[in-house]
Amino acid sequence: MITINQKNAFPVKNVLFTFALASEAASVFTEYRHLICGIGKLNAAYNQIKAIQEEKPHLIVNLGSAGSNYYKKGELICCTKFVQRDMDVRGLGYKAYETPLSGLPPVLEYGLQMEGLPEGICGTGDNFEMAHTNTIYNVVDMEAYALALVAMKENIPFLCIKYISDGADDNAADDWTVQVHKAAEAFGKVLKLNMKDKKVLQL
Repeated sequence: MITINQKNAFPVKNVLFTFALASEAASVFTEYRHLICGIGKLNAAYNQIKAIQEEKPHLIVNLGSAGSNYYKKGELICCTKFVQRDMDVRGLGYKAYETPLSGLPPVLEYGLQMEGLPEGICGTGDNFEMAHTNTIYNVVDMEAYALALVAMKENIPFLCIKYISDGADDNAADDWTVQVHKAAEAFGKVLKLNMKDKKVLQL
């Protein structure tokens, strides 16, 4: 059972764990139902849609590494709000991060809050951010917004937990290489995975 808070708990057999990279799942999630969706918003959206059609999960859990100049390296952050940080159509009169004609606000609020974890706002974009300054988001990744959007449109509960691997600064690449292998162990511990009913999905 994956217990998120007092109101939300799901049998692990009905959960789809989604990672960008196999290294973020490591051996901890090998025997569980999981998806390696690939890097970037397009890969994430496409492969999650395929997985939803095939697996029909009751909960999608996005786990992965992320940068932050707000939280410390090694922290686990539950992201409940999402920003498409590389969407910028202000030249046509739209707000920063707003997708034109989508009907969606710049900040997508679609994520369950896990009890005991700090709550963050994830900025997703198709670049590895190494010069993050003060913005409306305090966590940086490359997939979560797309995954959250697909989950919302498919009316599937969504949980997003990020392991802070770097400071989204000029040391980000080196820090990520060192820290990423620690993420899976931290995820397994916070989710208290111990059930035998497991299934693997790799696209």
